[in-house]
Amino acid sequence: MSYIQDLRAKIGHMRVLLPGCIVFIRNADGQILMQQRTYPRGKWGLPGGLMELEESPEDTVRREIKEETGMALGRLELFGAYSGADYLCVAQNGDEFQVVTLVYVCDDFAGAPTVMDDESLAFKWFATDELPSDIARTHQKIIADYIQYGMTWITSAPWHSVNRMPRAEIGAEHSITLRKELT
Repeated sequence: MSYIQDLRAKIGHMRVLLPGCIVFIRNADGQILMQQRTYPRGKWGLPGGLMELEESPEDTVRREIKEETGMALGRLELFGAYSGADYLCVAQNGDEFQVVTLVYVCDDFAGAPTVMDDESLAFKWFATDELPSDIARTHQKIIADYIQYGMTWITSAPWHSVNRMPRAEIGAEHSITLRKELT
């Protein structure tokens, strides 16, 4: 039994936070791999899935891609983290959850995408200006950010590198202001 199944056996349909990871896999032509999902039925999204106990986010995305596509991933770059009210979901069986999604980008992979499980209907490479219109709701902002910023997202963000924490200054109203690190 997986961690999620074990948890659901104890708490039923109660709302929970679920960490997951997805990845923009880019081919040599700059196209991204999209997964047509079984649920929500026929919707397109980025491949990936939920973390299991004792996994790192990188382990999660590598395992999920191997299970879903048969592909092996090499170097991963962190693109961003997404969560909040827009990421509240209700599964077909009534399970309620909010996803906390870490998003990666990978240009280094081996193999060709093949449907390997019952979570996928198809995989297809898409140019970013030719994406399908029926994209899963929780992936829409992520994909829009990728199209708008690409990998400049990391260097144009208020912090310079995902490998260093941003400096935080606590203001008079207890708000946090991020400032760009000088290199």
